Amino acid sequence: MSLLPGLTPTIMNQPDPLISHPNPKTQSIFSKPNHQASLKTLDPVVSWTSSISRHCRAGQISEAAAEFTRMRLSGVEPNHITFVTLLSGCAGFPSKSGVLSSLIHGYVCKLGLDKENVMVGTALVEMYAKCEQVEVAKLVFDVMNVKNSFSWNTMIYGYMRNGEYEKAVEVFDEMPQKDVISWTALINGFAKRGFYEEALDWFREMMIFGVGPDYVSIIAVLTACANLGTLSIGLWVHRLVLKQSFRDNVRVNNSLIDMYSRCGRIEYAREVFDRMQKRTLVSWNSIIVGFAVNGLAEEALKYFDSMQKEGFKPDGASFTGALTACSHAGLVDEGLRHFDIMKRVYRIPPRIEHFGCIVDLYSRAGKLKEAWDVVRNMPMKPNQVVLGSLLAACRNHGDISLAERIVSNLVALDPGCDSNYVLLSNIYAAVGRWEGASKVRRRMKALGIQKKPGFSSIEIGGCVHEFVAGDKSHIKKECIYMMLELLSLI
Repeated sequence: MSLLPGLTPTIMNQPDPLISHPNPKTQSIFSKPNHQASLKTLDPVVSWTSSISRHCRAGQISEAAAEFTRMRLSGVEPNHITFVTLLSGCAGFPSKSGVLSSLIHGYVCKLGLDKENVMVGTALVEMYAKCEQVEVAKLVFDVMNVKNSFSWNTMIYGYMRNGEYEKAVEVFDEMPQKDVISWTALINGFAKRGFYEEALDWFREMMIFGVGPDYVSIIAVLTACANLGTLSIGLWVHRLVLKQSFRDNVRVNNSLIDMYSRCGRIEYAREVFDRMQKRTLVSWNSIIVGFAVNGLAEEALKYFDSMQKEGFKPDGASFTGALTACSHAGLVDEGLRHFDIMKRVYRIPPRIEHFGCIVDLYSRAGKLKEAWDVVRNMPMKPNQVVLGSLLAACRNHGDISLAERIVSNLVALDPGCDSNYVLLSNIYAAVGRWEGASKVRRRMKALGIQKKPGFSSIEIGGCVHEFVAGDKSHIKKECIYMMLELLSLI
């Protein structure tokens, strides 16, 4: 039965460009092998497959297809490893695979490998999932007669990769035996998609079921903690890491540095860094950026110099940390010097984040003209972060004319963003131009743009609680307002 009604029957009823004319000497892959014959044909199969693999790894999919065709014309039978190699190549480079993926699928269907060979079936699932055809991947998965844990996990990853979270959970629930990779597929998938609270929930479930985490799930959880600011959970995970075999894993330690830095506990980040037996460039960049965003410019620049003395060549991320440090400390000349060194000495083309740092550097120093000149002369379009930094400086210095120009650029980037209009309205109000502020509000109303309420959050007992001004929906609202009333009397 065909899995691809529009493709496979055509392939089965017409000459296949990937298959040579029938060879009467060819044995069925399901027949009992002749050991003498196998010894004679082993080397050619391995040789051809190895050549195909080299092309696939290099992204040369058309060359790999041509090599496969030459293999068949030479009379050498492909085995399941050959098909897995081709399917993996298509999965790795979806934009280059074209119709090859469908042709290979049709071929393996004729041989029955999609149902009977777990490696080939799983490779098909992975290929279709990475080619954003997850529903076809599920069809392949459903007809597989033999499935292993890797097959199930691949299907879960496929759904998570394509944003089909509920279906991923359904497959997870149907899985006969769940392993750490199954749990990690959900945890890591939610974290990568920005659903950090869901990632932590699934991590808690995994621990309740007694499944020990691997380093991938730990990194995902630390990423979630960093983005939510849940320091207590991050500390608990760190204690868990110290008991595991991957306590010296560089990637885990890098994630710990990032988590502590973003949670405002830079001293803990420094302690993790200092205790690392092996460091990578990412380790240095993490601690440098950590010092910079926490206002410790002198420490950031000190570690930036130490990194180079240790033999590490700074990259774009390293200079982002150094420039951020200079910006926060008001070191305009020092920041410009690092920017020049990055371009002239290390030949690193400035990216938008580097220009953003220079704009922020000038903006914080009150040099709005220089900041605006940088924005106008950037080789790429400025984003909201760059323009927002300058707009905030306009508010602080009361530069209405520049603020209006910046807002026009911001509106072009995102016409429906409420914060651009609100900030301009606040700038008008700050200098007493009430007519201008009122005009901005009328424009927002005409466009149907409403100001989104701001919220504050606090972490208690490993849970993040969010509050909006005047919010009375919290389950413990009575206790909260009683405490506020008590505090107002002090």
